[in-house]
Amino acid sequence: MLLITGANGQLGRCFQHLAAQFPALDVHFATSSELDITDKRSIKRFFQQYPVKWVINCAAYTAVDKAESEPDQAQKVNVLGVKYLAEACAEHGAKLVHFSTDYVYHNRHNLPFKEDEQVSPKGVYARTKLAGERAAMHVHPGGVMIIRTSWVYAREGHNFVNTMLRLGRERGQVRVVCDQIGSPTYAPDLAAAVFSIIDRTEKQEIPKENTVGIWHYSNEGVASWYDFACAIFEISGIACKVEPIETIDFPTPAQRPPFSVLNKSKIKAAFGLAIPHWRESLAACLGERIGS
Repeated sequence: MLLITGANGQLGRCFQHLAAQFPALDVHFATSSELDITDKRSIKRFFQQYPVKWVINCAAYTAVDKAESEPDQAQKVNVLGVKYLAEACAEHGAKLVHFSTDYVYHNRHNLPFKEDEQVSPKGVYARTKLAGERAAMHVHPGGVMIIRTSWVYAREGHNFVNTMLRLGRERGQVRVVCDQIGSPTYAPDLAAAVFSIIDRTEKQEIPKENTVGIWHYSNEGVASWYDFACAIFEISGIACKVEPIETIDFPTPAQRPPFSVLNKSKIKAAFGLAIPHWRESLAACLGERIGS
């Protein structure tokens, strides 16, 4: 059985929408009410009840700024919860797929980051995500796949795209930072890639041990948040002016990386993935929304 935690979150819902396309996978979607990853006993009971072979952990504390005032809660979900899942997977011989973040890279590097480059997380969210990675790999070194991703959005959920759509309809102008550079990631693309990797692994097209370690996934291309906002309004046909500002003009409790573009050559070469450009996926997201 393939267990997906955090099933009602933004990414978890994308997996739900795509599950029918992978009928060979026996998928069980667990919400936090059914499986609380921060409760070790809850995890133990679940693994005793079900024959879990894979876990895709979509449960996470992702409120970047709020984490600065709630460090204990961020630590509980992003570190302890991940550790508990990894321990259960190790005990039962299951594989764990866990999502991390581009925020672990925070320096003046100006080339796309590879998986083995130095990390330098700033802020509670970034530090807890990195600590969660390390905790999982420490307790289950042969069975954890860490996927670092960036700027995730989907049709549903609290994300930058939905915020811009709301503000664009309410206002004639928005101010968006132009000096933070990265790559937007359409959550359905990420979910489809993970399902494909697991499906092919189960069909023995990919050795299980080849999924272990740290990997990068985001859509192709590079943008600033300003570029991203402009594209959202252009594609959706919303007449809203975007004013570019610097990070210093928009202070937030948590620091954001100035440059966090991810090099994806490793995951593309290993699994033969064709990753869409971010504008292509954004158009797919907004087209689906407009046509619904």
